Amino acid sequence: MSIAFFSRLVGMLVFGIAGWYLGGALAPLVGSQDITLWSQAGSALGALVGLLLTPWLALRPLRATYTFLSQLSLRSLMAGLLGLILGLIVSGLLAVPLSLLPQPLSQILPIVVAVALSYLGVVTSVNRQGEIFSIFSNFGNRAAAEGRSKATPAAGRTILTDTSVIIDGRITDIARTGFLSGTLLIPRFVLNELQHIADSSDKLRRQRGRRGLEVLAALQKDPHITVQISDIDVEGMREVDDKLVVLARQMHAPILTNDFNLNRVADLQGVLILNINDLANAVKSVFLPGEELTVRVIQEGREHRQGVGYLEDGTMVVVQDGVDFMGAEVRTSVTKVLQTAAGRMVFAKPEEKPKNSPRPTRNGGRKR
Repeated sequence: MSIAFFSRLVGMLVFGIAGWYLGGALAPLVGSQDITLWSQAGSALGALVGLLLTPWLALRPLRATYTFLSQLSLRSLMAGLLGLILGLIVSGLLAVPLSLLPQPLSQILPIVVAVALSYLGVVTSVNRQGEIFSIFSNFGNRAAAEGRSKATPAAGRTILTDTSVIIDGRITDIARTGFLSGTLLIPRFVLNELQHIADSSDKLRRQRGRRGLEVLAALQKDPHITVQISDIDVEGMREVDDKLVVLARQMHAPILTNDFNLNRVADLQGVLILNINDLANAVKSVFLPGEELTVRVIQEGREHRQGVGYLEDGTMVVVQDGVDFMGAEVRTSVTKVLQTAAGRMVFAKPEEKPKNSPRPTRNGGRKR
């Protein structure tokens, strides 16, 4: 038996009973003495109305309500329920003084106030859900921090995580050091984007997506890192970056990323950004003019006779006349340090003379 057919039977029964009593009540009003006939006619008419209209009166509104609720996140549902409860509590407190008013205000106003406050509570709670849950989250983190031992790091703020920083992979090592104190919150739409990249037909994108999933699995297995995957979503927006910025503003949480475009957009809207690339540049070694360092020259530079090498932290060192030391380590003296958007560059000059050995030229030959 289908739900539609069952609803029609229930509708026939309910409307039939209502028609029976309604027909019996109408008989005296029209001057008829045959109450039974009017009751039977009213019952038959009510059963027919119930048979035809029940799916439209009951099933369609229920299906529309179910579809609407299924599109809402659990966070929105909980916020709406909280607002409804608060609205009913306030309306219940106001019902007593309102019932003391003269008729008919004492009967109408309590109902109107209850409906209005319930609606206002639901709308306000859903729109302010980020701030509401951040308050509970702060209380929970504070209680958890008080209950932990001194050896366990205290729980901190919530940090929204971008797709790019998961794919990058450095977040795992950074989080293990304890510099990211708090909960790494990964919204479901970020996880969906990561899964979409992992399923891409492009080989490179597919590898990046799978690497991101592996990094996420490693984060979840690490006992020193708190990772939370949330169903929270932002209605009316499709782009992941836009959703992250809105969530960050609602929750007053920073965004962990290495996406330059997201960084710029978030800065314009007053959202705090934790950029891993900025962190990497900040922890690189600092060199002053005149300091000595040893570097292996591995390739030629852009300018004439320049050589290029890299330090262990990835800092590029441009060595003057470095082509004379191609493939060898050379002791150099720093002449200038240049900070660029791509990172830090160190310019140096050799402090030793090249050995008497042939070196490569730009055209691939050997120069003696």
